[in-house]
Amino acid sequence: MEIPYRPGLEGVPAVETAISFLDVEQEEIVLRGYDLIELARKRTYVDVVGLLLDGRLPGEPERKALEAELLQAAEVPEGVYQVLKALPASAHPMDRLRTAVSALGTFDPEVRDLSQEALRRQGLRAIARSAALVANLERVAQGQPPLPLKGDSFSKAFLEALLGREVGPEEVRAFDQSLIAYSEHELPNSTFAARVIASTLSDLYAALTGAVASLKGPLHGGANEAVMYMMLEAKTEEGLEAWIRERLQRKERIMGFGHRVYMRRMDPRALLLKETLKTLARNHPEAEHWLRVGERGEKVMQEAKGLYPNLDYYAALVYYVLGLPIPLYTPIFFAARTAGLVAHVMEQLAHNRLFRPRVIYVGPRGLKLEEA
Repeated sequence: MEIPYRPGLEGVPAVETAISFLDVEQEEIVLRGYDLIELARKRTYVDVVGLLLDGRLPGEPERKALEAELLQAAEVPEGVYQVLKALPASAHPMDRLRTAVSALGTFDPEVRDLSQEALRRQGLRAIARSAALVANLERVAQGQPPLPLKGDSFSKAFLEALLGREVGPEEVRAFDQSLIAYSEHELPNSTFAARVIASTLSDLYAALTGAVASLKGPLHGGANEAVMYMMLEAKTEEGLEAWIRERLQRKERIMGFGHRVYMRRMDPRALLLKETLKTLARNHPEAEHWLRVGERGEKVMQEAKGLYPNLDYYAALVYYVLGLPIPLYTPIFFAARTAGLVAHVMEQLAHNRLFRPRVIYVGPRGLKLEEA
């Protein structure tokens, strides 16, 4: 039987999953039966962590216990920070994060245990420590001591460590919604990479390290950084329109627009973060400015190319208004997505089948070696 070739595995189902599904027709991102956007509006990131790892939403006592467990697990082994200190400060944060995540595995005593119970414990440590690592990447690179994640709210502790200051409820809510938006999204490149690695019966941290490597690319996680650099170069509504039109004329890709799944409509997560930006704009004049700039770019791309913003477009603006360093946008994406990645690795290993696709060979055949 001839197997049709789909470049980039476009539209080819690779796994059966009970974790998430992008229902484009219903314009819904299904997360273990719930609408991801509704979860972002009504629940917290820690609730979503519980849903992803345990298959059900935690009740209030369970959520508080899970929050405490995450905060307690967030202490990164000193040896991992020593590894980070040995890396060049000029290296991209995602390169440093990739090395640090790999190093985390060497300090986890359960790393070789692939049982579901052990994977969940490892997963909680990985989620918590990924956040702590991301919060301290720049501090360690600058020779400063790392800040702990402390308090009674995981998202608040993460944001305060990132910013090095106290934050208000509105800022925490905006950040928490972004973490939920980034937490899980079916089978993008990084999640597929993690599942492929896990299918060899490697370990959780190896799978997460592969996911970091995948997310670094501007066609995946790195787009949020590119979006903000574009915005800062353009400065104004008129500037962004001119910037986009000039590059479209040169047939260049505009980051933050288009998606392999959401081809004819706007990414629901982008709509969510656009609402978040509007909420911030009530008390932040800077947010109001960037909202207008973002909406102009959205209009230009829709008219010129029929393309809509993806999550990275408005996430970049929310992060900038919150004061987060641009080089940390993609690492934050990974920290949020660690929960979804852990869920996928657990599911992969619960029903494992080694990934081993074939190729369509287009090279020569029948070549002969000349006689010596």
